Amino acid sequence: MASTLTTKPEVMEGGPQPRHQRRNRPRGRPNWLAGLASWIWLAVVIVPIYWIVITSFKSQSRYYAENPLVPPGEPTLANYVMVIESDFPLYFVNSVVVTLGAVIPAVLISFMASYAIIRTGKRSRFLRLSNSLFLMGLAIPLQATIIPVYLIIIRLHLYDSLLGMILPSIAFAIPLSVLVLSNFIRDVPKELFDSMRLDGATETAMLWRLAFPLTRPAVVTVTVYNALTIWNGFLLPLVLTQSPDKRTLPLALWSFQGQYSVNVPAVLASVVLTTLPILILYIVGRRQLLSGLTVGFGK
Repeated sequence: MASTLTTKPEVMEGGPQPRHQRRNRPRGRPNWLAGLASWIWLAVVIVPIYWIVITSFKSQSRYYAENPLVPPGEPTLANYVMVIESDFPLYFVNSVVVTLGAVIPAVLISFMASYAIIRTGKRSRFLRLSNSLFLMGLAIPLQATIIPVYLIIIRLHLYDSLLGMILPSIAFAIPLSVLVLSNFIRDVPKELFDSMRLDGATETAMLWRLAFPLTRPAVVTVTVYNALTIWNGFLLPLVLTQSPDKRTLPLALWSFQGQYSVNVPAVLASVVLTTLPILILYIVGRRQLLSGLTVGFGK
């Protein structure tokens, strides 16, 4: 009887606490300073975008007469029509050709090079040297090599052509792509490759049937990053082109600013049209992009 009386308090102390005691537990204090800073940063990002969009639908006369942050009372598409009639579709096609023509080969070459470096780099001195050259390429900015690139493009008779912009874009996109994809391919378990090797699979089969599906988030991340970089590229089109029909959108946007410097709504309409393709690309690949970034931070 005594033993049962002495064990009851122990059970009460070690057992689950009453509901009212759990409610009274002190919770962590909310970080009001971090929340305030987040809202301020959100406003800093959103307000300029909001101003650009609403101003692109205003007429030139109403832009100077109304409050800049007030939505237009009579929205108009005249600014977009003016930009489209100023050879904007031609510049858009040029940017698409340069971006796709550079991103697709760069990602494919980088993926295959990363696979070869990780799988057979220890046995090949050439691959080890190639990996070192790729890493050295990360330390060389585009601005430092623009004059040699200009002279090489002239010697190849590719000046003032879209191919003359595509080739340097591929070269500058490969080093970072190889670095990112190599880290992901290195984390693929070696046992999976050995299992496919026992089943008679070739290196090409393991490349596309095993390595590619497991590293797809990284491939999408590299693709979106390179597409964004090449799409917004300004220095190469400025130096390597001369004819107006070879301009890309960033260079055309610069010319719009000089042509319509007083017509601010027209300039902002060209900014909106230039940004839409990148926004659509992000919406389409955001899940794979975020997955690749999350896995990369978790390594």
